[in-house]
Amino acid sequence: MIFSIVVTGAPYSSQASASALQFCRSILKLGHRIHRVFFYADGVHSGSALAAPPQDEINIPAEWAALAREHELDLVVCIAAAVRRGVLDENEARRYEKSGHNLSSGFTLSGLGQLAEAGILSDRVVTFGA
Repeated sequence: MIFSIVVTGAPYSSQASASALQFCRSILKLGHRIHRVFFYADGVHSGSALAAPPQDEINIPAEWAALAREHELDLVVCIAAAVRRGVLDENEARRYEKSGHNLSSGFTLSGLGQLAEAGILSDRVVTFGA
């Protein structure tokens, strides 16, 4: 079965991102495929390279990036939601004349068309968050 995942909750103020991460690990272990993970609304913070949780807590953005590397996952951060919340790649930082960028390696910025396509190409779309 082909899944796409939507994450709308911030990684450290809700359980959405951690639950989605665990769900992805479980379905991959069962032999299913993930077409795309789409981060929307406050979920875009899962793509921030600047998260620095305490050592005894899981680093959710780093865990997403590692899972993506291991399984060649497409991690897409909604560009409109990200820019609004200060999650920028190099191009957007330059475009908005910001001094730096913070989109974690392994994540890409793109629009809602990527979410629509994921819905078309997947057997199931599962949403985590409010």
